[in-house]
Amino acid sequence: MAVPAAVELVDLALKATTAYERSDLGGRLLQTRKRLVDPDVRVLVVGEFKQGKSQLVNALVNAPVCPVDDDIATAVPTVVKHAETTTVALVREGSENGAPERIEVPAARLAEYVSEAGNPGNKAMLSYAEVGLPRKLLAGGLVLVDTPGVGGLGSAHGAATMSALPSADAVLLVSDTAQEYTGPELEFLQAALKLCPNVACVLTKTDLYPHWRRIMELDRGHLAATGIDAEMFPVSSMLRLHAAKTQDTALMDESGFRQLVNFLLNKVVAQSDDLDRRSTSHDVLSVAEQLAAGMKAELEVQQDPERMESLVAELSRAKGNADELKQRSSRWQITLNDGVADLQSDIDYDLRDRLRTITREAEQLIDDADPAEIWEQFAEWFHQQVSSAASANFVWAAERARWLAGRVAEHFAEGADILLPELRFDDEGMAGKVDPLVKPEVEKFGTGQKLLTGMRGGYSGMLMFGMLGAFMGLPIFAGAPAGIALGVKSVRDESKRQLMKRRSDGKQAVRKHIDEVTFQVGKDSRDMLRRTQRQLRDHFSAIAEEMSTSLAASVLAAQNAVKTTSSERERRIRDLKAELERIDGLATRARALVKDLGAGQPVAVGSGAAPRSPARKSL
Repeated sequence: MAVPAAVELVDLALKATTAYERSDLGGRLLQTRKRLVDPDVRVLVVGEFKQGKSQLVNALVNAPVCPVDDDIATAVPTVVKHAETTTVALVREGSENGAPERIEVPAARLAEYVSEAGNPGNKAMLSYAEVGLPRKLLAGGLVLVDTPGVGGLGSAHGAATMSALPSADAVLLVSDTAQEYTGPELEFLQAALKLCPNVACVLTKTDLYPHWRRIMELDRGHLAATGIDAEMFPVSSMLRLHAAKTQDTALMDESGFRQLVNFLLNKVVAQSDDLDRRSTSHDVLSVAEQLAAGMKAELEVQQDPERMESLVAELSRAKGNADELKQRSSRWQITLNDGVADLQSDIDYDLRDRLRTITREAEQLIDDADPAEIWEQFAEWFHQQVSSAASANFVWAAERARWLAGRVAEHFAEGADILLPELRFDDEGMAGKVDPLVKPEVEKFGTGQKLLTGMRGGYSGMLMFGMLGAFMGLPIFAGAPAGIALGVKSVRDESKRQLMKRRSDGKQAVRKHIDEVTFQVGKDSRDMLRRTQRQLRDHFSAIAEEMSTSLAASVLAAQNAVKTTSSERERRIRDLKAELERIDGLATRARALVKDLGAGQPVAVGSGAAPRSPARKSL
């Protein structure tokens, strides 16, 4: 939710940039204001299939917005946000005009579009469904996203969900208390922590399983063993819904939802507000400093004209340094260009290395069995391995990109605090972009074909050995045993030939699919790095341009200050002090915006935690 004081402060700073004719400083403030008035705080609700994700969302908003049933699985993400009245819209992105296509539908028909029963495999090609509800919980900007079951990293849904994590403000991993955490769930948690600042674990269905406390203890042990630091909330959605209906306070406490709601409001939403305050304070302070720079230089000369030469020389050197930052040969530009080139090479190699390993394993499995008999199980395993590799490659690429952003900021600022731009790594994912693995055609070799092949081989064998026997004075039917043997051999040879062809076709299908994945996922990674490069280049170039313009104005103001008369000088000193007092008031309000937040440096907006080193991490 936008902080009113922050929006008001940005508007005041924008008026100041207009009054002092510094429109170049207004661009950054406009971006700040746009970010402030966007109230969405996105929380992804993720987990394996049939773990109670949809029911959890329903319980949080106390409304049956997400379809729930024993035989219903979510096929399309459902976004639940605040609205004055209940609304349901289906959104399809990627249209020809670039604008998302929105289709309003009755709330009662939502299940027809977002569930596997009504929309199997998302054949309607929907991006997501959006539900608006008049709920107090959502009024602060909280947005809940019910996602399809991830199936761990090794699934197409898992890969798509993983690519959405960097755009989320928090992630709730949902797992029921029927059993302890599985390997894919822990693997997903480890990856999520690298992409999203807030990750929490929700254990559902505590009302169904009396041993849920034992399961929670085991899960805490698994998290500790894998080094995962995440809060855990055991809840019962059914108890929460019943408590809300009957207004039973004791039952509400027993449901465990109070702690979960407090986490969402006091940590996720509040942390987003804190981030808005810090970034706004940083931007306004930067603008105030540059607005005051020229006035301070002129005031210093007006008060002490003899200092003009030394002050101009000092300001000129500073302007020269700022101009150097705009050159392609500057240290931060070299770091950015070389870093992106290195990342492209490393990430492409990482992806090819992972996929090459999968190819070898897949071909070995094909060599060890008949593809016609194992293809369904093989295709499922193969898709899991490929999706896992793509997800792991994406996570590592995002980590490395953030690490590079930190390096560039260090070289640009040379030790000073600098705010990173909002780096966006989310993508549509490879789900839906890469065609599924093609099943090779299998030649029919039934009983009729076997008899025909055997008769053909047997006839040739009997004829050959029968003629040979006739030369030796034997009856012609003496070649029958040899004909039968050759007929059996012909059937076996044909079966072997067809098996080898099926294996060859299977390997060819695997290689073709791997090539397509390498092409598509590799392109997505390169596009992501190019976007990162442009964001960092434009962000730091704009800052360098602002600094250069401010310093040039300071030099000019200092040079012109000595041309005034004594009476004009006194009047100008009074005016400058008054203007500086106004700007100082703007800076004071910016500092007050973060005064009650405690210690802490301004953080990079949306950048998350950057890894300490660029070393590849196995997932």
